[in-house]
Amino acid sequence: MITINENYLKLQASYLFSDIAKRVAAFQQNNPGRDIIKLGIGDVTRPLPPACVEALHAATDEMANEATFRGYGPEQGYAFLREAIAENDFRSRGADIAADEIFVSDGAKCDTGNIQEIFATEVKIAIPDPVYPVYLDTNVMAGRTGAFADGRYQGICYLDSVKGNNFVPDLPTQPVDLIYLCFPNNPTGSTITKEQLKTWVDYARSNKALILFDAAYEAFIRDESLPRSIYEVEGAREVAIEFRSFSKTAGFTGTRCAYTVVPKECAAFDSAGNKQLLHPLWNRRHCTKFNGVSYPIQKAAAAVYSDAGKRQVRELTDYYLRNAVLIKKEMTALGFVSVGGDNSPYIWIDGQGRDSWEFFDMLLNKAGVVCTPGAGFGKCGQGYIRLSAFNSHENVIKAMERISQALQ
Repeated sequence: MITINENYLKLQASYLFSDIAKRVAAFQQNNPGRDIIKLGIGDVTRPLPPACVEALHAATDEMANEATFRGYGPEQGYAFLREAIAENDFRSRGADIAADEIFVSDGAKCDTGNIQEIFATEVKIAIPDPVYPVYLDTNVMAGRTGAFADGRYQGICYLDSVKGNNFVPDLPTQPVDLIYLCFPNNPTGSTITKEQLKTWVDYARSNKALILFDAAYEAFIRDESLPRSIYEVEGAREVAIEFRSFSKTAGFTGTRCAYTVVPKECAAFDSAGNKQLLHPLWNRRHCTKFNGVSYPIQKAAAAVYSDAGKRQVRELTDYYLRNAVLIKKEMTALGFVSVGGDNSPYIWIDGQGRDSWEFFDMLLNKAGVVCTPGAGFGKCGQGYIRLSAFNSHENVIKAMERISQALQ
């Protein structure tokens, strides 16, 4: 008799963004012709940078020529892209990362979900709350949690990220093995200082733990005192794996390209207590279950690091940050307290006692604006909503006017 992985039955009814899509679809069905402005899901709306489009076209032409055609590429990524990443994203900032420590993939969501496969089922997980759902759900699927009760899964060490700690969680008060961190944070938009990040690295080194550091939004950092990579902190190469994405940086949500960094010193332990390097383990998993990102897409990603590409990506992220500043300014004027929006495309808004889904429904029905309810990101998100800056500036202006009218 074929049986299922019963850990899937522990998962909540559906993925957060699926719930949102269903509510929006129902609203549109009941209100045909009503214009909706989406400031919920973090999908970009601006076109790819011209330098990336040029490179994409040129690479496609290569694929049409027998002399320059390419078939299967290296699963880890082409050397031209890995070297560009190592030099521009890390070595230029004093972080010692080599090209062969970089693994190109089709998304940070995939990598942050897949990385847990190389660790034992018994490891103790520490996950911030609120949090990007993929971190939690993939560990539920793997069997690292108990049942869901009172808004949380048993067996997980939740790291509360709340107003009292400026949405930067405190160190665990119980032993943990695998720690998820994300800065600039999704969903709260909060940032972490180099000194704060060092305390996490020191904790991991002292406790033989490992940090999974999601830096998908680092391109939005404008405060140069803030770290863009965990490898800017001394000792992080031994205890941290970092995830990056071209999705928000250069608008690759529809073209798919990201990468994960696994330093060669980074290690975990087998059941006998022997140190095992993680680089070869991830390489084995990556090569077994992934066939590589297409050559044209990798050429487009490499164009991000050209002089024109760097300028255009800066202009792109500046555009979204301009939206974020406007959202935060208008919500503040309406009397709401929020964080994020300056070094992040997300604004985390305190609903002043409102239930998150109640606030969501009110904005949808009265203003025709879609947000993301904070409760969908965890227990500590209840009472908050997240607004995203990923829309046109004209739509953001219109959305703020509608919200203002709906709340009066």
